[in-house]
Amino acid sequence: MEPAPGPQEKYQLITRNLQEVLGEDKLMAILKERELKIYWGTATTGKPHVAYFVPMSKIADFLKAGCEVTILFADLHAYLDNMKAPWELLELRTRYYEHVIKAMLESIGVPLEKLKFVRGTDYQLSKEYTLDVYRLSSVVTQHDAKKAGAEVVKQVEHPLLSGLLYPGLQALDEEYLKVDAQFGGVDQRKIFTFAEKYLPSLGYAKRVHLMNPMVPGLTGSKMSSSEEDSKIDLLDRKEDVKKKLKKAFCEPGNVENNGVLSFIKHVLFPLKSEFVVLREEKWGGNKTYTAYEALEKDFAEQFPPVASDRDIFVLTQVVHPGDLKNSVEVALNKLLDPIREKFNCPELKKLSSAAYPTPSKAKPAEKGTKNSEPEDVVPSRLDIRVGKVISVEKHPDADSLYVEKIDVGEAEPRTVVSGLVHFVPKEQLQDRLVVLLCNLKPQKMRGVESQGMVLCASSVGEPRQVEPLDPPAGCCAGERVYVEGYEGGEPDEELKPKKKSLRSCR
Repeated sequence: MEPAPGPQEKYQLITRNLQEVLGEDKLMAILKERELKIYWGTATTGKPHVAYFVPMSKIADFLKAGCEVTILFADLHAYLDNMKAPWELLELRTRYYEHVIKAMLESIGVPLEKLKFVRGTDYQLSKEYTLDVYRLSSVVTQHDAKKAGAEVVKQVEHPLLSGLLYPGLQALDEEYLKVDAQFGGVDQRKIFTFAEKYLPSLGYAKRVHLMNPMVPGLTGSKMSSSEEDSKIDLLDRKEDVKKKLKKAFCEPGNVENNGVLSFIKHVLFPLKSEFVVLREEKWGGNKTYTAYEALEKDFAEQFPPVASDRDIFVLTQVVHPGDLKNSVEVALNKLLDPIREKFNCPELKKLSSAAYPTPSKAKPAEKGTKNSEPEDVVPSRLDIRVGKVISVEKHPDADSLYVEKIDVGEAEPRTVVSGLVHFVPKEQLQDRLVVLLCNLKPQKMRGVESQGMVLCASSVGEPRQVEPLDPPAGCCAGERVYVEGYEGGEPDEELKPKKKSLRSCR
């Protein structure tokens, strides 16, 4: 039997792989006296995805350090955050979260009997809690409430009052769950500092706050439940996992905003303490990494190009993006298999469908008839992504057309034909970030197949001016672009040329 860890060892376990700790001295003082009481909360909104393995692995660390851990299913928060979880679905989604979070914990070997599970509505509707909400609202300024929720609460042009209440409720949870510390992502930092500022004004103690780094999604941005292309769902089929990883942004040598590499660093490595890159013997065979830094260094290292009958990057990189994606696919499916198996029963299948109902779609009309319920025409059906122009050439058979190679975060850049020769100089397009419509049916334009459309704005008067749309600052190739209010929808696989989807969504 291993000896119980001392305060310093417990501190190392609790804080390893964290991005930031607020209240380090207080944390150490508690550990010298007794076990730490800590909670992690999750709002029951969109379906949990594989990035949830990041907090799960930290919960395992907390238990190893002897902590008393509470998991809060924050159902009321899910409703307050711009009604991300409609009231009629709140109970169903909370039950879904309970089942899937427990399945995740079991898949990485965390003993459930050592955890305490609580729903927010178990205590947040009590007389005492409600009175404290009123007390807090009498001392918190609108500015501070809005600032605290800026990174967590959905930001809209006309914010609801509920979004201003959200940070205060999360602060009060620390008192009502009787914990010493709260754990969350670094995006929660403003809420944590809000709690440290305002809880003492009600006579409550300031807590310790532990923050995990945020995991970039497969497109290079934050992994989000509302951004389908950025994440892998816990119940995705193996073929879906393969498809999403194949499209993931993983530029050779680029370790910044690399969703695949970041997933290894923040999810797979902490769980197994090693990562195996799988590859054929002729390309060097399998290689096991026991330190993430060594893997990152090998991926970043590049050599002068050498001619090859295979993708040239195999010979110019120690670790090829294709091998990295294949290896992640194998490791990830090992984690997901027990979760898929648990949810492959009628009861949980029914719960999943009820908690996250698929938007109804009109049935195809029979020949010669019309649909009684026309198909919804909404902007979310358009697959609009940020693209980077890699090369620009004049069309060999058309003076007014460019032929561009555009990186949209897929395995290969897309060929796109644009009629911009008379409006935008070639040098202004080269290496530029543009906005691309990606789910148009490929069309040949003077003999060259175009696999997308560069979206532009044009002037009404003469002389006519046309300018490609610029994506927001900080975007990277492959990141999906949404129309505000339609962030949760799925794009069509391919827009039908005879339908008016595009014209109607203007």
